[in-house]
Amino acid sequence: MLPRIAADMPLAPTIEQLLAGKVEVVPWSATQGPTRDDIVALYTYGHPLVDGPLLDRLPSLVVISNYGVGVDHIRLGEAARRGIPVGNTPGILDGATADMGFCLLLAAARRLVEGDRYSRSPAFTRYDPGFILGREVHGQTLGIIGLGRIGRQVARRARGFEMSVLYHNRRRDHEAEASLGVRYATFDDLLAQSDFVMLCCPLTGETTGLMNAAALARMKPTAILINVSRGPVVETAALTEALQKKQIYAAALDVTDPEPLPRGHPLLSLDNVIIAPHLGSATDQTRQKMAEISVENLIRGLARQPLLFEVKAS
Repeated sequence: MLPRIAADMPLAPTIEQLLAGKVEVVPWSATQGPTRDDIVALYTYGHPLVDGPLLDRLPSLVVISNYGVGVDHIRLGEAARRGIPVGNTPGILDGATADMGFCLLLAAARRLVEGDRYSRSPAFTRYDPGFILGREVHGQTLGIIGLGRIGRQVARRARGFEMSVLYHNRRRDHEAEASLGVRYATFDDLLAQSDFVMLCCPLTGETTGLMNAAALARMKPTAILINVSRGPVVETAALTEALQKKQIYAAALDVTDPEPLPRGHPLLSLDNVIIAPHLGSATDQTRQKMAEISVENLIRGLARQPLLFEVKAS
């Protein structure tokens, strides 16, 4: 009999192929009822919540494997107390996510989505050189909040646009300053000086609601906010109001809180925001690697072997 694992469905075909013949996949909904002694692993695909009550219903669990890097949906402390290793896929999606961050930055600055809609509409009957003017990117100041693996990749791309790069971390990174030519700034100074503010930080207790009304008020009225981290890093109501009042120039979001936003949410009706459906790592190449590593973590955990990548509770 194949080991039974629970996964939130439907899974991508690539993952199904990698799991075929190795495990029996049980729909995630089966974990929400009474105790299940037969489920020995969890595969988290679309960020379902893994908390203490869930783990209590799965006493035979030996491993949790996450498809992606971010594990804010998994209560690591609860898993650690039960001796359950948690795997993820670091270092695989950094470049793709940084590409997406710069894609959003450029699209928001040059009002690309507005331009696309206008070009397809009956209103576009002649070229007007004074219409849909945007903001320049080259030579401007980019502020990166969270200079980790993804933030570093963003900084490298910014050099190609001759941008000045500021960063803010909990700890100053002298090596990054020397190798990437970035400058450390306090949180407030970064917001006040940056033409573009890109969020690349993980979701933690400290970063939840980091971009609130007070933080948005510190940004330039000509500045653009880009979020490729997690939705709850930004207070949605505060951002909506700032964009409605044109307190900042624009925003470009790969993630939102909640995700997806309710249909009819006022943020969806604004022209000065671009919203993507969480596409940061959505390339064929990156998603293939994520599938391979997450499945390998799962198989290793089932065999009681060290995972390729294990996330430790802090």
